[in-house]
Amino acid sequence: MSGALGLALAGCGTSASPLPGAGSSAQEIAMTAWIAGFQDAHPGVLASYDPVGSGSGREMFLNGAVLFAGSDAAMDAEELEQGAERCHGGDVVELPLYISPIAVAYNLSGLDAGHLNLRPETIAAIFNGDVTRWNDPAIAEANPGVELPDLQISPVNRSDDSGTTENFTEYLAEAAPEAWPHEPSETWPRSGTLSGTQTSGVITTLQAAEGTIGYADAAQVTEGLGTVAVGVGEEFVPFSPEAASAVVDVSPPAEDATELRLTIDLARDTEEAGTYPIVLVSYTIACSRYDSERDAENIQNLLTYIASEEGQQRAADPAVAGSAPISPALRERVANAVAQITAV
Repeated sequence: MSGALGLALAGCGTSASPLPGAGSSAQEIAMTAWIAGFQDAHPGVLASYDPVGSGSGREMFLNGAVLFAGSDAAMDAEELEQGAERCHGGDVVELPLYISPIAVAYNLSGLDAGHLNLRPETIAAIFNGDVTRWNDPAIAEANPGVELPDLQISPVNRSDDSGTTENFTEYLAEAAPEAWPHEPSETWPRSGTLSGTQTSGVITTLQAAEGTIGYADAAQVTEGLGTVAVGVGEEFVPFSPEAASAVVDVSPPAEDATELRLTIDLARDTEEAGTYPIVLVSYTIACSRYDSERDAENIQNLLTYIASEEGQQRAADPAVAGSAPISPALRERVANAVAQITAV
């Protein structure tokens, strides 16, 4: 889906106060629901969100094109430096308000198993082009009794810069370093692969041909695609909001986290039972200082709604985004950060 997602109540007209945002396409479904709920309480605000991808969203935020952004990766040091200028001498605010598993999805017909089991090193070898057939011994060993086809594996990746790609390659690099020789990156490190733009493009590419396998926000994996149960310690764990939330609970804050930047150092190589380590923590990015009281107030109200129990449950609905609600302790830290947003 392309273009801005916006909801406006009839009668707002030109008096509506604009609140533009852009970024992570993984957040698209949740953000649509959040904007709808927010505008029920704030009909005079015209909020919108353009799912252009995390990298483009951060760029639009830093150049002042939008008031907030969604990003599946935290800002780097250079971006934070630019953010101080964009935020009128204030700080960048990064809040982990969308927590969701990244599904490893595949297109194989005729399998009885609900999920294929794959160990981290096998997933890495597949996406690095070293395991190329679906009946490879590494796949068969983890799936006893499953009749695997002698069919070429066709990995699918994001073609655009993507926080989902950065999260996925970070998982591969940390959980299977011997099989994945690349650094984590928003840009896919290998050429000659099948690819799609944004999450929707990956799903479309997966659906187009049997034998494909790719990665995408779990909420957007459509019917007809299988998903991988990932090896964690001695067990295989399928994705779920509960398993995604569990890995966040065992993960420490990032080294450079602050009271405004609530960034997390995800434990990708955990062996903790019941955790699903291919998880996406998508941040809502804002400024601690805006150049108008109106913008500061609108951003505060939007972030407060998204972090609220009502907002989180709205996105957690399986019929909406199926995300994992943030914990009460994290909600309190978010509230403290939001309270520091002000005008110049």
